[in-house]
Amino acid sequence: MENASKALLMAAGVLIGILILSLAVYLFATFGSASAELHKENEQNQINQFNSQFTSYVGKDNVTIYDVITAANLATENNINYEYTKRNTPGDGKDSYISVQFINSDISDYNGRYIERGFGSNSKDITNYYNTLITKDLANMQSNSDPETSDLTQYSCKTFISEYTKRVYRVIFEKK
Repeated sequence: MENASKALLMAAGVLIGILILSLAVYLFATFGSASAELHKENEQNQINQFNSQFTSYVGKDNVTIYDVITAANLATENNINYEYTKRNTPGDGKDSYISVQFINSDISDYNGRYIERGFGSNSKDITNYYNTLITKDLANMQSNSDPETSDLTQYSCKTFISEYTKRVYRVIFEKK
């Protein structure tokens, strides 16, 4: 009888051990999936925050050449960060390259152009390029009307979000 009692105690100990191990595995799996969900949510928040830098211009009534240059600079920083070279066609959304197009502009030299990254590869060339755009837009504004009553040229903005990366891959600024 004494052996049967010890056997029952051993069996109970094994069952309790299995229950504790099962609980540990369950908790590990539950916390692991919760962590994966938090990581995914955090990643989506980062993408939304990144996209909002460009989508904030959509529907805005007073987008000027300065906003266009700001968006082009953001795209330039992104493209340099991912080590992309300037493209002559818009990105297709399958990578993180961002194209910024400037169309229907009074600045005929730049009409229809993709203005991200400028013409050069270093920051001085890019800054000079954007300063030229601003100067030409201001000169055009002043030559078309009375400088005291004229406003900066207004642009509308369209953005395109990739179905692959869920990030903005193309921004178009068009003169109103």
